[in-house]
Parts: sequence; C-alpha cells; structure tokens
Amino acid sequence: MERSKLSFWISLFYFLLFEVVVYMGLSYLLSGLGESNQLQEENTVVPNWVKAVVFILLYLLCLLIAVMFVSNMVPNKYRPQLMKWVYMSLLGLPIMLLLLFN
Repeated sequence: MERSKLSFWISLFYFLLFEVVVYMGLSYLLSGLGESNQLQEENTVVPNWVKAVVFILLYLLCLLIAVMFVSNMVPNKYRPQLMKWVYMSLLGLPIMLLLLFN
C-alpha cells in the first residue's frame, strides 16, 4: 500500500514537471506569434487563432513523444496506468491555452 502511494506521488511529480516544462517551452517558442493586446480596433482573431492551433499541435506532438518514450520504459503491467496521465494531460490543455493568452 505504501509503495503504491509513493509511486503515485512520484508519477504526479513527473507529470507536473512535464506539463510545466512543455508549457514554458512552447510559450517561449510561440512568444512572437499572436497579438498581446486583445482590446484593439484591428482584427486580432487570425494571429491568435494561429498561435492557439500551433500550440495545440506542438503540445500533442510532445505528448505523443512522451507517451511513446514512457511506454517503452515501463513494464507491460504498468502500461494501462499511463492512459490516466494522458487523459489528465489532455484535460489540462484548455487551462494552458487560457494561461497562454492571459
């Protein structure tokens, strides 16, 4: 029981570390795209739409690479537990998009 609790906390730490690193890296990489001032008279929808779509695609690419890497590293009996973290990561994507544009 104690080992599974420790395993959960270690997994949560690596999950949060992955999320923070990917968010910071992609926000730095995409800092030149989009308009920072949303409240202006010119149309800012298209540049910000491009920034959002590129962020989503690059995030999904990073997630796919991480899943492939981790699934090759863990034993077969632990692979089904990996999908829980993938779903949590996909649920965090809209939150990251909100942070990206605020």
